[in-house]
Amino acid sequence: MPEDLILRLARQTLETVLLVSAPMLGAGLIVGIIISILQVVTSIHDTALAFVPRIVVTFVVFLIVFPWMMGKMVSYTHTLLGSFGPYL
Repeated sequence: MPEDLILRLARQTLETVLLVSAPMLGAGLIVGIIISILQVVTSIHDTALAFVPRIVVTFVVFLIVFPWMMGKMVSYTHTLLGSFGPYL
């Protein structure tokens, strides 16, 4: 298998993974920053206070963007399997 084909496949895979995971990671990051600011302002340093809201928001965002994520992953899979010949 030529190197450019491997690099293109790896790039497409990484782009898809980053694109699909970005909404959940971004929401977790924003909630984490907000909770950290609240902890600094109120001087409450409880680990559950930092952890639980991030998990809840990440799960809610996952439920909201799940149809879009599945569409992207199915599209990538169809593209990959449609051009399976050169990979052999």
